Parts: sequence; C-alpha cells; structure tokens
Amino acid sequence: MNVTVTAVDVHDVRFPTAAAGDGSDAINRGDYSATYVELHTDAGVTGAGFTFTNGRGNEITCAAVRALAHHVTGRTVAEIFADPVAFWRSLTADVQLRWLGPEKGVIHMATGALVNAVWDLRAKLAGKPMWRLLAELPTDELVASVDFRHITDALTPDEAGAILDKGLVGLDDRLAALTRDGFPSYTTSVGWLGYPDDKVRALTRAAYAQGWRAMKMKVGGAPADDLRRARIIRSEIGPDALLMMDANQVWDVDEAITNMAALAEVDPYWIEEPTHADDILGHARIARAVTDLTGGRCRVATGEVAANRVIFKQLLQAEAIGVMQIDACRVGGVNEVLAEILLAAKFGVPVCPHAGGVGLCEYVQHLAVFDHLRVGTSLDGRMVEYVDHLHEHFTDPVRTRHGRYLLPEAPGYSATMKPESIATYRFPDGPVWR
Repeated sequence: MNVTVTAVDVHDVRFPTAAAGDGSDAINRGDYSATYVELHTDAGVTGAGFTFTNGRGNEITCAAVRALAHHVTGRTVAEIFADPVAFWRSLTADVQLRWLGPEKGVIHMATGALVNAVWDLRAKLAGKPMWRLLAELPTDELVASVDFRHITDALTPDEAGAILDKGLVGLDDRLAALTRDGFPSYTTSVGWLGYPDDKVRALTRAAYAQGWRAMKMKVGGAPADDLRRARIIRSEIGPDALLMMDANQVWDVDEAITNMAALAEVDPYWIEEPTHADDILGHARIARAVTDLTGGRCRVATGEVAANRVIFKQLLQAEAIGVMQIDACRVGGVNEVLAEILLAAKFGVPVCPHAGGVGLCEYVQHLAVFDHLRVGTSLDGRMVEYVDHLHEHFTDPVRTRHGRYLLPEAPGYSATMKPESIATYRFPDGPVWR
C-alpha cells in the first residue's frame, strides 16, 4: 500500500429528478446530486467516493471537500491506515474547519466523501470488494479504525473487539448463504409522496410480482391521503408482506402519535423519522406510544440524517429506536459507520441501512454484508433499502434478484461513476444543465 495520493478532483454532479416526483416526500423534493471525489495516485489507481445531496447546495459540499483535501493529498495509503483514527481526526478535527460542525452537516458530509474514497482506494489496491476487505480484516485493525472518543460510556474498544471476534464464528456459513440467496431488501420505489394513486398501485403490483415482500411508502401529507395510499399498498401486497412508513421528520411528537394511531389500521412494520432527527427524547416517547398502539408490532426507525456516532449512541441509550438506519456518507465515512454498527450490536438493535438517491444503494450493500458477516450475524429484522434510481451511472451497479441484493464482486466500494455520466450531468456546464 505504498501508493501516494497525488491529487483530489471534485465534481458537482446533479440529476434532474424533481420534475418526475422521484424522491419526493413530506419535506424534500430535489434533484438527486453527488459531490463526487476522485483520488488520483502515482500507481494509476483512482479512489472514488461521494456524498449525496439534493440539488442546490451541492456546490457548498464540493467547496468543503476542496477545503479538506490537503489532509489527503500527498499521503500514502500505508501511512493513512497505519493510524486511521489520526487520519480521520485530521478531517473531523481540523483546527479551523471543525468550528463549522463539529462533526455534523456539510463539513462532516465532505469528510465522508473523502474517507469513503480512501477506503475505496484501499479495497481496489487489495483487489477485493469493500465488504470482503472489511470482513477479512483482523479484529485489532477494525477496532483501531474506530474513534471511540465520546462513546466509551456505551461501547469500549474491548467490547467492540469481543463482538468482532464472536463474529468470526460461523462466518463462512453465513457467507455461503449470502452468496446463494442474496441479502434481504425492501423497496421504496412504490410510494413517493408525489406519485398519484394509480401510479402507486401499479408500481406496488409490479414490485410484488418481481418478488419484493417488503415495501416502504412516504407519509406526512394530509392524514386522510396517507391512510388512503397505505390502504392501496396493503390491498396489493396482502397481510403477510411488510409495509414500512417514512414521515421524513415532518411531524411534531404528539402529531406523530396521533397519526400513527390511525395508520395502525394497515399494520405498519415501522415508522421512520417520525419527528425531528435530533429529538432523542421525542423519538423515545413515540417509540413507547407506537409499541402500545400496535402491541409491539410497529417500531421506530431512524438514522439517515443522524449526524454522528454520538447521536446514535443516545438514540440507543434512550431506547428510542427499534431499527437503526445508517447512511454511508452523511456521517464521516467508513470509520464512523463501523462505530455505529458496533453500537447497534451492543444494544441488540438491527441495522437496516438507508439507501436510494445517487449511489447510496451501491455503498450500503457492502456495509450490510459486513455487518452480517462480522457483527450482527443474524438476518432477523435486517433489510437494505432499494430504490430503482440512477444505478446505470455506476461502473459496478447493484444487482437484485427476487427482492434481495446479490453480493458485489468487483474490487472497491462500488462508488465509481462512469466518466460519461459525470460529463453529461456535471453542474452547471454539463449538457443536461446548459
């Protein structure tokens, strides 16, 4: 790994998704975008990473990556991974830029893009897909990649090491099963809030025919509309398939409880982001309420915009979530995701990664497989989100069969975007935007 990063290129890539209502929910309607990073090296191998944004503002995240890039340029891969926490802190604790966070928002998302690109580079140099690289790393090396600052009251390095060591037992059998069957998934493509009823019904019917037995819809519009759309989906998938709901933070705490009392009619499996992402105690109160409303059949899920490992620690400590959703690039990249997956294992909460957008499905499939192989070990309650958007722009796109992800095989983090897609959708000078 004596390979040096010689330059960092940043591309503002945006796809015009808002017009069709793709990705629409109670709060967001945007153009799926990526702050796309390329790490060029003296070995000719390029590390790729990105963070996902929603259109306007992507230029700000690009600027943040450029402001942090000097921490990566000129360093060797061997040097970075000899002390991965020191490298990670060079980005998260930059003595001036940290003030703009700390460890949250644009700066942290930019950190995630760079950190993920470094890990992609390492996996490519090793000739392994990211999930395999992580699953085969020695326990000591995985533990050394985690910044335990501010979370040792919930998870110590020794506890993390014990979880990872235990995960070595039966790993080959779990891998054989994943290779044969794929990883469980659910689709969100059927129920965007901007879709008319006829489209929701047609998409649900098609997804069920393709083998999906878990589907998610957006809620947070008029309560009567939410219930009507939920009844449509439930009527198409029957009583045994899972129906999840996502409010995208639009409700107050009491409003969430009231609305879920009505929506309990259609037997939701979870309610996602029922209130403000930072409201730990609000999530805990909603979690208690939906448990009572549904006899424990519904749980609270959140995490796609949780800023960092400390927020996740508090959600778990407060028993505020029954499902933990991690985002591969909202937080500070692979290093911080490792901390979050290990925290979830410590508290016995299943991880169901957030995906969709630009390339998030490509990213998180690796994290879910690693979690199953080395950390969580059980598939009970575990699914990866799938959204059928924009995969054609990546050189190693996700593959699904009968509602399950198939294991990625190409070296790297599946994050490399096709050059022609970058050129076409680059903002503001790409042909699509001129």
